[in-house]
Amino acid sequence: MADPVLLARLSAAALTDEGTRKRTGWVIAAVFSPLILVLALLCSLAAGGSSGNASIVELCFNGGELPPDAPAEYVATIEVMRSSFALLDEAIAAVNEQLEGGESLDALRVKAIFYVLYFGAEVHGDAQSFVDCFVSRVPQLVPVTDLEEIYRRTGVVTAEQQANAEAVYNLVRYGSAGGTGGSDAPFIGADGFCSPVGANWRNIVTSEFGYRKDPFTGQTKGHSGMDLAVPTGTSVRAALPGTVTISQYSSSYGYYVMIDHGGGLATLYAHNSKLLVSVGQTVNAGDVVSLSGSTGRSTGPHLHFEVRVNGERTDPRSYLP
Repeated sequence: MADPVLLARLSAAALTDEGTRKRTGWVIAAVFSPLILVLALLCSLAAGGSSGNASIVELCFNGGELPPDAPAEYVATIEVMRSSFALLDEAIAAVNEQLEGGESLDALRVKAIFYVLYFGAEVHGDAQSFVDCFVSRVPQLVPVTDLEEIYRRTGVVTAEQQANAEAVYNLVRYGSAGGTGGSDAPFIGADGFCSPVGANWRNIVTSEFGYRKDPFTGQTKGHSGMDLAVPTGTSVRAALPGTVTISQYSSSYGYYVMIDHGGGLATLYAHNSKLLVSVGQTVNAGDVVSLSGSTGRSTGPHLHFEVRVNGERTDPRSYLP
């Protein structure tokens, strides 16, 4: 008989995605082991129930009671992961106390990578040593912002592991393995201005317009737009009708699009993974112009959004619905 804990890890990784849960959850349960049925049930709750239902991932991250008939193997595995998370919290807090300038580690990112590496493992290793992978001590203690470097330091080396880590992070942060930063439908205000990433934009702002500490140099510097945390591949929508004036790559903006809306108003969408429009093309408010990413001078997947009036950059909050 197959190792139930190994199957649990495979099932948990596969079933964090809602579509996969619906298509394959019960197949996995039926083929491999009757014990997996319980895991598949737990993971599939979110696919067909209320928002209060939880997946295995959410039970590990957010707590909550397991069904009384859950097999002891899975109860033990989840409890071990929860205990490890408590140790990680202590180690993260210790590091945050040493960081300067109000900086702190992304605790959810730390735990998501840890989960992918150690869920179901017999040995989890030292929490402090793991958290140390997320900081650099030369010349002073600062968070490591390059996700690829974090993956290298923690041993998340395969594309599958990295995809699973991102899916777990998105599931816990946004409620969906694909993330909820974007929207399947345009969100357009009464004045006709469309949010580039949906109605939830206020909850995913990671850096405002104006002066901030540069994430690369640590120096105070003006930030020309607003950063919105969305997973790679999120649909990015045009804010207003207009004509595409730029659709290209630059070392700073990465793949970016600029749209002229007339009257001196223009918008810019940067760090994309893919451009979907060309120069000279006309677009309407809400049209998808690109897919978000982390190209150019970027520390992780997000959309950098700018509003310009007569060439001058201005605060996007004054325009977003």
